Amino acid sequence: MKRLLMEQLKAWKNKKNRKPLLICGARQVGKTWIMREFGRQYFEKVVYISFDNNEHMKNVFEMDFDIPRIISALKVESGVAIDPNNTLLIFDEIQEVPKALTSLKYFYENAPEYAIICAGSLLGVALHEGTSFPVGKVEFLNLYPMSFREFLLASGEDGLAELLDQHDYEMMNVFSEKYADLLRKYYYVGGMPEAVNTWLETDDMYEVRNIQRALLSYYANDFSKHAPTETVPRIQMVWNSIPMQLTKENKKFMFGMVREGARAKDFELALQWLLDCGLIHKGYRVSKPGLPLIAYMEMNVFKLYFVDVGLLSAMCDLDARTLLEGNRVFTEFKGALTEQFVAQEMAVEGISLYYYSTENSSGEIDFIIQSGGHIIPVEVKAEENLQAKSLRSYCKKYEPEIAIRTSMSKYREQDWMVNVPLYALTAYLENI
Repeated sequence: MKRLLMEQLKAWKNKKNRKPLLICGARQVGKTWIMREFGRQYFEKVVYISFDNNEHMKNVFEMDFDIPRIISALKVESGVAIDPNNTLLIFDEIQEVPKALTSLKYFYENAPEYAIICAGSLLGVALHEGTSFPVGKVEFLNLYPMSFREFLLASGEDGLAELLDQHDYEMMNVFSEKYADLLRKYYYVGGMPEAVNTWLETDDMYEVRNIQRALLSYYANDFSKHAPTETVPRIQMVWNSIPMQLTKENKKFMFGMVREGARAKDFELALQWLLDCGLIHKGYRVSKPGLPLIAYMEMNVFKLYFVDVGLLSAMCDLDARTLLEGNRVFTEFKGALTEQFVAQEMAVEGISLYYYSTENSSGEIDFIIQSGGHIIPVEVKAEENLQAKSLRSYCKKYEPEIAIRTSMSKYREQDWMVNVPLYALTAYLENI
């Protein structure tokens, strides 16, 4: 299974002034696998230490930050002779031992020759709880569920992925039906590695759904295990409300749909907890599509998306048979799956999520992107919908240099906007 983050890990390895690296992401997105695979491919030796329920390592880091002593302890724990020239040190679930996180500062300052890569599923939660963090002494990378491009590669469709990389829209149009069929499958399977592997090995959508339901139960158990007891019910309420929020016409997050009479302050901690552990994405409304977008961001008006479209389809109990009904899957739930797909694809590319609408929510533009000095409106359509009334009105008012409608229609340029197929959107944005 190919993960595109591997290229960034290779670049990190070869940096002259390399810092310890932290990989952040939700549980079960493949952090442990990619760290170990990276070590296997590019280092002679790997020392893998999991801090989850590891009292030995907790005691080691509680004593002091003497690097030679810590290295000796790592040798004993792993049974591997550590040579800084050819050994990768992996610290998994590092948030479980806060002093280990602090130690990265001393590794960077006193022993930068060691290659250290760490992961933490609940790292954001730990930091908000006051863990001492080595500011400026570490680097970060985010790992998300497999993107559609990675899904193509896992499916053996290297040629289709290559067309995306080459921005060959003419050839993409030739194979548009094949892309669309795989995108339908991706809406159902999503990008959680275990779900993708199950689909590839069994070709059984019902088995895939069982995996997704198990993952959802796993996350619910995480709420109870790691979140403050008084916050757990509210986390679950916010989590369960997201499918309802995304399937309504106006997808703005409304606290009244979480609980009748609820106010923002009642659920602030619950929202932050879900964000900190990487289970949701947040897209803010901007009051004006001006540069920079962050200057026009409204903190109290936003949409929430899941980390993975497959988990959303599982939460909505989308039946596998819809995959056999052509474009119907793209209109189910009023485009919720489509907007979710676009949001997570943008998140993988590091694109901040914003949208635009007027106060009465008419004429909404699903996504507003800041790129290369441009403010780019992106209107999302669930199928081969040629109507773009909101986008046309927006363009008449603001006259953007670039305007995008993304749908299942083929790539084509018009005088006032360009239609980009959903499966090629992030590839197109990379080239702006």
